Amino acid sequence: MSLKEKVYQRLPFLLQNLAISSFNTLQYKTRHGGEYWKWRQYYESVEKLPKEKLRKMQQDRLESFLAYASIQSSWYRKYRNLSLSQYPILEKDDILNNLDSIATISEKNAQVSLTGGTTGASMKVLYTKENMQERHALLDHFRAQYGYHLGDRCAWFSGKNIINDKDITKGICYRDDYINKIRFFSTFHITDNSFEVYWSALNDFSPEYLVGFPSSVYEICAMAQSRGLKLHNSVKAFFPTAETLLPIHREVISSVLGCKIADQYASSEGAPFILECKYGGLHIHPLTGIFEVMNEEMQPAQEGEIVVTSFTTEGTPLIRYRIGDHIKLSSESKQCSCKSSFPLVDRIEGRSTDYILSPTHGKVNLGNISNSTKDVKGIIQFQVIQNSIDYVLVLVVSNNQFTKDEQIKFRSALKERFGNQLNIEIKIVNEIPKESSGKFRFVKNLIT
Repeated sequence: MSLKEKVYQRLPFLLQNLAISSFNTLQYKTRHGGEYWKWRQYYESVEKLPKEKLRKMQQDRLESFLAYASIQSSWYRKYRNLSLSQYPILEKDDILNNLDSIATISEKNAQVSLTGGTTGASMKVLYTKENMQERHALLDHFRAQYGYHLGDRCAWFSGKNIINDKDITKGICYRDDYINKIRFFSTFHITDNSFEVYWSALNDFSPEYLVGFPSSVYEICAMAQSRGLKLHNSVKAFFPTAETLLPIHREVISSVLGCKIADQYASSEGAPFILECKYGGLHIHPLTGIFEVMNEEMQPAQEGEIVVTSFTTEGTPLIRYRIGDHIKLSSESKQCSCKSSFPLVDRIEGRSTDYILSPTHGKVNLGNISNSTKDVKGIIQFQVIQNSIDYVLVLVVSNNQFTKDEQIKFRSALKERFGNQLNIEIKIVNEIPKESSGKFRFVKNLIT
């Protein structure tokens, strides 16, 4: 725990809220200052451009970005005047071990971002102020299409370590930013026993929007659904962050909150953006960077692992960075109802390690596993853990609707996906631990 965190923990409740309000306000001033409005206008102006114009603008940004990196970064100096395909793949270990030579700025002059470390070591990247302002300009432009503006009442579920166990016993699961009308909920303390604390705090706050981990919002909504509850006020939209949005998340959250769900893909490292339009299309924003989709042999493919080049990472240039996520591209002929020329993605599949390895079915991905709860009553949350090629442990948080018959139905659905040679043990538990980042890992493959 840092000195700042130690001081925060010792403050009384009211002063903690004031500290959060002040810190957030300073952050927003930095993010919304400088070149922010220039980039807001830029992203508004390119929404309806034709494909040919977008390709030319993307190529211009790419050439400018590669030239900048080859001059400012000692790591990239040797690749000067090469085309993108001639650059080597940048691995996570490269950044962990060589940040000083990759980065173009010092930490004291940077906006520092730390990744969550869900699947390994946490990683530090450095942003320039303008890059941070550009990224927030695009996010704000995206959310504004669903009606959101800074200052609207917003409930936020992320990995901030803001409360302790004693707070829950006092009926408190959040801290408030009074100035910007944000209520930050802890994602570390959501259990069936604490549900009433969270549900009461959510209803009392009456948010217009929700932002954060879909697994956390889903968990609360699943508990509410099992109790026949719906939120008192009308939520306009939920913006998932930091985790893969699964079909079961979308189904339950939209049912309980009655709101639109606007998915997005980016990353703490600074990946380019994929954004969901109001018609449900997942669009790659071509002016934020380039996605290369690779198969297992690291050859171009329609579906597979992504290698990203991000134009908004001048502080720590990401050029052909192997980020560890999977997507499936749509066919080039597919047209979204929104009429945008931005490329389409069929689905975002999450981390490359988010699968179970079956002796008979091969790799069973996250989306396929999550669908095993369809038509099964009583499951609040589950996690699949694989330690060996022939055995998986399935932890289940459930309510009294998860009867013997429902358990048989669930096991059958899993068996259908995993095959008969993979032994399945289902264990009912009171809660499933979150990662240190506050995120929830649906699948933990420990043999890859």
